[in-house]
Amino acid sequence: MPLYSNSIFFVDVEKIKPNPYQPRREFEEGPLRDLADSIRQYGLIQPLTVSRVEILKEDGGLAVEYELIAGERRLRASKLAGVTQIPVIIREGDDSMTKLEIAIIENLQREDLNSVDRARAFQRLVDEFKFTHAQVGTKVGKSREYVSNTIRLLNLPEEMLNALSEGKISEGHTRPLMMLSDRPEEQTVLFKEILYKKISVREAERTARKIAFDRARKKELLPDPEIMEIEEKLGEAFGTRVHIERKESGGQILIDYFTTEDLRTILEMMHTEKNSNPNMMMERFEANQIQNEVKNPEESTLPTENLEESKAEDDRSKDEMQKSEEEADLYNLNKFSI
Repeated sequence: MPLYSNSIFFVDVEKIKPNPYQPRREFEEGPLRDLADSIRQYGLIQPLTVSRVEILKEDGGLAVEYELIAGERRLRASKLAGVTQIPVIIREGDDSMTKLEIAIIENLQREDLNSVDRARAFQRLVDEFKFTHAQVGTKVGKSREYVSNTIRLLNLPEEMLNALSEGKISEGHTRPLMMLSDRPEEQTVLFKEILYKKISVREAERTARKIAFDRARKKELLPDPEIMEIEEKLGEAFGTRVHIERKESGGQILIDYFTTEDLRTILEMMHTEKNSNPNMMMERFEANQIQNEVKNPEESTLPTENLEESKAEDDRSKDEMQKSEEEADLYNLNKFSI
C-alpha cells in the first residue's frame, strides 16, 4: 500500500471511474474541446488525483481500478483527445468524506464551479457529513455567511436554478428573487422580466424591494373593489400585468411589457379608444380640485409657489453599497433600506 500512496503513475484511461462525489454537473463543450486539443498537442501536464480500488473477480483474482477524486474535466478532455494513458497521483486511505472535500476544494481553487453546483456540494457536506455552515466555510476558506447564502440558492425553483447554471441570469439576480420566495407569482414575473427584458440587478432589486415593502407596510388606503376590478380587466385586455397605484389624489397605472411589439399593441389598443378631447382628464381633475378648494380650503391640494419639488434619491447608504455579500445576510428583508 505505501508504494502507491501519493505517487505518480501512468494508467489506462478506461480504468479510471468517475468520482461519485463530483460536485460539478455542467461542463461546457467549447472549453472542453479546447482543452482536448491542448492535451492532444502537448499531453496532460497536471496529473489527476485518484484512489486505487481492488475488486474481487468471480474467479477469485483481483482487478485494479481507479476512482477519480479530482480532475474530471481533464479526464473528459483526455478521452476526447483519444489519449490512452494519463498521469495520476494515487492516494490511499481516503474515506468518502475526504474524497468529497478534495473534489470541492479542487474545483473551488479553479474558481470555475458554478454557484448552483457549489451550493449543492455545500449542502451535501451538511446533510451527509453533518458539517455546520461554519465548518464548511473553514474547509473551503470562506465565511459562514458566504456558505449560508450560497446554500439558500437551492430554495429557488428548478427553472431559476437551471437559468443560473446556464448563465442566463447572474448570481446577483438571485438576491431580489429570494426576497419574493413567499410570493411565487410575483417571483415568477420578476424572473421572466430578468430573463426576457434583461433588466439589471439594481432594477430587479428595486422592483423586489417595492413589492416587499408594499406587502409589509400597513396601507393607509383600503382596497377599492372598483379599482381592483378595473385593474383585472386592464390586465386581461393587455395580456400582461397591470397595477393601479392609488394616491390621495389620482394615481398612476403601471403596465408591464416584454417586447417592443407588445408596446406597439398596447399603444394601438389605447389609440382606438382615444377620446376626442385628449386633455379631458386634466380638465376634469382641475375642475374637481377647484370645487374641493371652495368647499374645503384647508384641505386644498392645489400647488402653491412655496411647494418644493421632490427629488429621487438612491435608497441605499454608502455603507450598504460597499458592504460585501460575504458580510451580510443577503436575503433577510430587515437588511434592506426602504
